[in-house]
Amino acid sequence: MKKALKVIALVLALAMVVAFAACTGSNNGDPEQSSDTPNPSSDNASADNQGVDYSNMKVGFIFLHDENSTYDLNFINAAKEACTALGIPEGNYIFKTNVEENQDCYDVAADLVEQGCTIIFADSFGHEDFLIEAAKDYPKVQFCHATGTKAHTEGLSNYHNAFASIYEGRYLAGIAAGMKLNELIEKGTIKEGETPKVGYVGAYTYAEVMSGYTSFFLGVRSVCPTAEMEVTFTGSWYNETAEKEAAVKLISRGAHLISQHADSMGAPTACEDAGIPNVSYNGSTEAQCPNTFIVSSRINWAPYFQYAIEKAAKGEAINDDWTGNLKTGSVVLTDINTNAAAKGTAEAIAEAKAALEAGTLHVFSTDAFTVDGETVTSYKADVDTDEAYEGDTEVISDGYFHESEYRSAPYFDIQIDGINLLDTAY
Repeated sequence: MKKALKVIALVLALAMVVAFAACTGSNNGDPEQSSDTPNPSSDNASADNQGVDYSNMKVGFIFLHDENSTYDLNFINAAKEACTALGIPEGNYIFKTNVEENQDCYDVAADLVEQGCTIIFADSFGHEDFLIEAAKDYPKVQFCHATGTKAHTEGLSNYHNAFASIYEGRYLAGIAAGMKLNELIEKGTIKEGETPKVGYVGAYTYAEVMSGYTSFFLGVRSVCPTAEMEVTFTGSWYNETAEKEAAVKLISRGAHLISQHADSMGAPTACEDAGIPNVSYNGSTEAQCPNTFIVSSRINWAPYFQYAIEKAAKGEAINDDWTGNLKTGSVVLTDINTNAAAKGTAEAIAEAKAALEAGTLHVFSTDAFTVDGETVTSYKADVDTDEAYEGDTEVISDGYFHESEYRSAPYFDIQIDGINLLDTAY
């Protein structure tokens, strides 16, 4: 059992060396952990602007893609919301889109400093090393990075990571998916004796993606315990053609429902074309897919943006590794599409959401999954990321895996029973 876990972890860790991106969230790292466990790395956003004039403050934002990416659009909308709420004039928040995960990121950050920005945000995992270099070169400017892993070990007073407990949102979205599978069983669409099958389009075999698809699957199984899931990967956070082809492949293999951790309309479009129910990510696709879209989860970055900007404006310390959650409004679901969702979905989600917020339900409870038929009672996660990608922190206690509590970015990378990976090339 332990040997099997180590082999799985090693294979997946080697895949991580290639790159690790943001994606949601958020995608992507997580929020303040479970509500019954104090999180020293979290701090709720405050809406109190009293005594602070933001009208002359300049804020910079660095995005991997542009509005065509659901991931980046989610960030862009949150940035506008936070800046507007604080009274920062439109001309004083500067957006830089399509910034590659290379030296361009450093150059763009430097340019934003030259334009007078006193706090700068970046949204993709691969931006991290270049943003850290900028933080070292510009110590008077605050740099905030979504989905990164190094702030808690770098020790820079002006460099910070942030994420949210999007695994909670994916779990809730999984409940909606499981309810739909149950409806398909009742209607006879899924035949008697046939296994309810979920297909999942992932970007990479990183912990962020694994945490996402596992939490989604556990949500499915909480209401449809016989369900199984197949996951395929595209090797890209944003590739509409590859994502559509991946969804088509999963559907051809018998998937009754599709979800995703990828940023284009590829998979939702494939589902609408085939009449297959879809749970999307980072925003509603109901307008484009009115017959198949059920619900979507996303990280709401506005609370973090507002919190960090307020701290910077007041000259106060920004948390080096911040995690938002359901309670902070950092993890949200879209409205449910009643045209596609099963009856009772809203009520089932509301009940689970209340339990998550109360701390009576934990997504990664060890009695909810097995590995090779055995319960996992101990696991060392790669929290303090280094070149070896070795586990360094015990993360299972009190009967559950403590995701995003020892670091905001996800580190759940256990391959559990019931999920079949079609490939691990990425």
